[in-house]
Amino acid sequence: MRSGPEVTADRQQAHLVIDSNFLAVRQGLQMLCEAPPLADLAEDPRGTAELVLAEVLNNLVEHGYRTEKGEIDITLRMSGARIDCAILDSGLPMPDGQPPAGSLPACADVPVDALPEGGFGWHLIRTLTDDLAYRRTGAQNRLTFSLPALC
Repeated sequence: MRSGPEVTADRQQAHLVIDSNFLAVRQGLQMLCEAPPLADLAEDPRGTAELVLAEVLNNLVEHGYRTEKGEIDITLRMSGARIDCAILDSGLPMPDGQPPAGSLPACADVPVDALPEGGFGWHLIRTLTDDLAYRRTGAQNRLTFSLPALC
């Protein structure tokens, strides 16, 4: 495994490979936000991109790599007014071969202190992205999506 994340970037693309643990995700997100193309965005769209990436990567660590460790390969590419994202990993496949539907948990008439801890991530991911696609090839997962109108 790597001793720490290594980011390579130019104005149009950033590439980062991190270990499948929460500390590496936190460090990797910080590095991605400080490098182009995310560093070139205004604060609000950069925050949206960071939120989506955090949800995807933390879900991957918690669920995809729950039984073993590995690496997560992240590529962000500017494409007009969008950032195209590709996340590759060798963790467990997604249930039923597709990302969760992202339905919100039933929370009507539930006091704030009784709200569920999880269940909101895939709703956020699906709401804030376009062109979400998942493919499992051999032992590798590939999740792609676009973050629209960020420029």
